[in-house]
Amino acid sequence: MRLSPDQLIFWQSGVFKLNGTIAFTWGLMLVLAVGSKLITRKLSTNLKRSRWQNLLEIVVTGIAKQIEDVGLQHPEKYIGFLGTLFLFVALAALCTIIPGYEPPTGSLSTTAALALCVFLAVPLFGIEEQGLDGYLKSYMEPTVIMLPFNIISELSRTLALAVRLFGNMMSGAMIIAILLTITPFIFPIVMTLLGLLTGMVQAYIFSILAAVYIAAATRTPKPKPALAIKT
Repeated sequence: MRLSPDQLIFWQSGVFKLNGTIAFTWGLMLVLAVGSKLITRKLSTNLKRSRWQNLLEIVVTGIAKQIEDVGLQHPEKYIGFLGTLFLFVALAALCTIIPGYEPPTGSLSTTAALALCVFLAVPLFGIEEQGLDGYLKSYMEPTVIMLPFNIISELSRTLALAVRLFGNMMSGAMIIAILLTITPFIFPIVMTLLGLLTGMVQAYIFSILAAVYIAAATRTPKPKPALAIKT
């Protein structure tokens, strides 16, 4: 039983190798890229629209509403990044019904890469919204004593994102693999369906946490009201 798709080797030459994590990750990215191109190639701005376009607009509008509810005032700026994170993690879980497929999110290297994307996106969006000086000052709020603690918080939450997603996705795959060896076939099918639901929940949680971190980084301090001088 493989604990990670890293152990599934398709090709190797010396130190270079093509494992399951790399193959399945690039496969998912190809599916997302080609799928988005095919879905958006015949979009219409007229009043008469296809059912597929209506469904697509409902999904995009729903994602944008979730981003706005988190506290990001202009969801159109973030929907590309956050929506892609959600779709990648969700698709990685949904494809588990394909025989021979193993979700790349079951590898710590993939979840670490996703968490690193969030780690880099947070300051980029924060600097874009507040400027470099304003963003750096946020690390020293409310006092300069908080500077090391805020830096540690940035690093620890990135690690927590990676480990949380990795643990939840890998544990589900391991449970199904164990059940396949000791139980009849019908029960693992039920567990696979439960795993699909768990994967969707993990995709939602991962995206929402990323949105929360970005919202905290892009929050601009409100100016203090001027005190009225009584005469």
